[in-house]
Amino acid sequence: MHIVIMGCGRVGSALARTLEKQGHSVAVVDQDPTAFRRLGAGFNGRRVTGVGFDQDTLREAGIEEAGAFAAVSSGDNSNIIAARVARENFGVEHVAARIYDPRRAEVYQRLGIPTVATVRWTADQMLRRLLPSGAEPVWQDPSGAVQLAEVAFAPAWIGHRLSDLEASAGVRVAFVTRVGEGVLPTPQMVVQEGDLVHVMLRRNELTAVEAAFAKGPEEAGH
Repeated sequence: MHIVIMGCGRVGSALARTLEKQGHSVAVVDQDPTAFRRLGAGFNGRRVTGVGFDQDTLREAGIEEAGAFAAVSSGDNSNIIAARVARENFGVEHVAARIYDPRRAEVYQRLGIPTVATVRWTADQMLRRLLPSGAEPVWQDPSGAVQLAEVAFAPAWIGHRLSDLEASAGVRVAFVTRVGEGVLPTPQMVVQEGDLVHVMLRRNELTAVEAAFAKGPEEAGH
């Protein structure tokens, strides 16, 4: 797939290098030609100097044959304009924009422009480490009705089956992060120390699930 990236900062350059290693053709657009130094000498994709939402610049980057477009510059307005141009003017199927203002991110998400709200994401990650209970969900659908949340569990669950933990709250675990790696649950999986348990649930279920996970297996009848 050909992918166009607007913005050659730390995120854009890392994204470009990763995508190229995966076998995709990549074009990076940035107003500052010196920014392309971040790509390194081994990057073989296109480097296009210009404004990322200018149609001629995008055409030079190969937007007309692109299957995906990422707007990751430092400006919210530029990112969302570029994302809309890519989708509405050139019909790019997969489009995403980085947005710093979480309120804007919610608005654009509801309008059908997938967004990554970096400030909120970072803050939520910190909250989940500092205050495991009551943190914001990791992900939610545009309506906010369905959420993916990392839910803390009582230490007493360690050594018990993950299925027992699920049964205590009447939910299904989407995946477990174990030693830094995502693992899909199996019927025989046992909860281990250091596990991060991620649950898919409805918005109004989060408080109840947190309360159930906070109880030990004995209180839950396991």
